[in-house]
Amino acid sequence: MDQILEFFKHLINPSWIIEHGGLYLLLAIIFAETGLFIGFFLPGDSLLFVAGIYSEDLCRSFFNVPFVVIMLLIAIAGVLGNMVGFWFGLKSGPIMFKKKDTFFFKQRHLHQAHDFFVKYGGGAIFFARFLPIIRTFAPIVAGIVQMDRKKFMLYNIIGSFAWVFSMMLAGHYLDKLFPTLKNHLELIILVIVLITTLPVIIKLISGKVKSTPHTGEETESSKITDSTL
Repeated sequence: MDQILEFFKHLINPSWIIEHGGLYLLLAIIFAETGLFIGFFLPGDSLLFVAGIYSEDLCRSFFNVPFVVIMLLIAIAGVLGNMVGFWFGLKSGPIMFKKKDTFFFKQRHLHQAHDFFVKYGGGAIFFARFLPIIRTFAPIVAGIVQMDRKKFMLYNIIGSFAWVFSMMLAGHYLDKLFPTLKNHLELIILVIVLITTLPVIIKLISGKVKSTPHTGEETESSKITDSTL
């Protein structure tokens, strides 16, 4: 049990992932975080940034391919992860719509999610890539509410490539500008985690503050928050 816990502890450490798992573990984690329920805790943003810093090592470990090939492979893993999440949501959707309300599940949240994706579908899938936790559940919800497949795939591909390339290129070029960047990885990872999770935290807090407990009604912003999550 201690060994299992230690392994999962390493999985949230981007530096350990790159140094010990290389490209293969990186691909598996990006795939899991972008479409599997169990992947919501994985460090996607900081992992990609650190992968950019270790770009030369990754290239050497994978047949000395150009850095752009590494980024393409990772972006494709993100696309495939979202496709699996969408497929799972699509298959479980009919069951979910027949499921009775419980403390953790409300039918109205599915209907609100449907309205949200009809109105903001493409944007929801694109911007979810840059938000921890939300990027894991967004494709699943999109499948549940039966978002148009072609539209989903378009923004799935655009979002994955924009997310992967921006984070990895940022790490790659900042490492070139500041050669000692590797000496401060713990601080850098902490900053990235804070920056990327702050919008989610603010949205959750604002959703609760804007709710109206006296009437039992929810504002539009809180509904969108619930639907997105």
